[in-house]
Amino acid sequence: MTTGQAGTALGCSIPTVRKLMATGVVPGVRESGRQVFPLAALQQLQARPAADLSALGTPEVAVLRSDAPARVEEPDRTWIGFGTALDQAQLLAALSGWWRCDPARVAAGAVLPVTVAGFVVAVLTGLAEWESDGTAGTTGRHRFTKARLAGYLTDLTTPANAATPTDPQDARMAGLLLGTRLPSLSGGPIAYVPASPTATADEGE
Repeated sequence: MTTGQAGTALGCSIPTVRKLMATGVVPGVRESGRQVFPLAALQQLQARPAADLSALGTPEVAVLRSDAPARVEEPDRTWIGFGTALDQAQLLAALSGWWRCDPARVAAGAVLPVTVAGFVVAVLTGLAEWESDGTAGTTGRHRFTKARLAGYLTDLTTPANAATPTDPQDARMAGLLLGTRLPSLSGGPIAYVPASPTATADEGE
């Protein structure tokens, strides 16, 4: 399938499809020459279930809408974004900050699903503590200093947790969310999604 056909089937734009392909979670992608999205993988992604947020027991959950990995020159990390080529330590550093968000609101949800193209590819927990960059107001950026990588995927078509969480609750959260579809709207990296199916998603900051 072309990236345009895949985007139509998945309900997203061509750039979003390309971002998903660049993370490495879709097997069989042809990157040389014209990009091709494997039909079998597309059919498996179309069949992925929606996330059941009501099982989390919180009114809403923050969602980190990630890009494909990109190098950065920062003291505490060398990558930002999600990609299967990163190891667990690199992924945790890349995903745990610095985000423009309401940190208390993120922490209240107890879990931070990481999505690419609306699919949950990683799950962070341990969000109770954070540090800020010192900027006041909604433009401030925050990092969750005790965040844990409860789970992540290397293959979205056959979701299996590539992490080995020692906390049973982390394992439960990862099992509940990894590989599911979790659409969200936001003008920034963090969106806030209500756990109640009848509520309306907040577009975030």
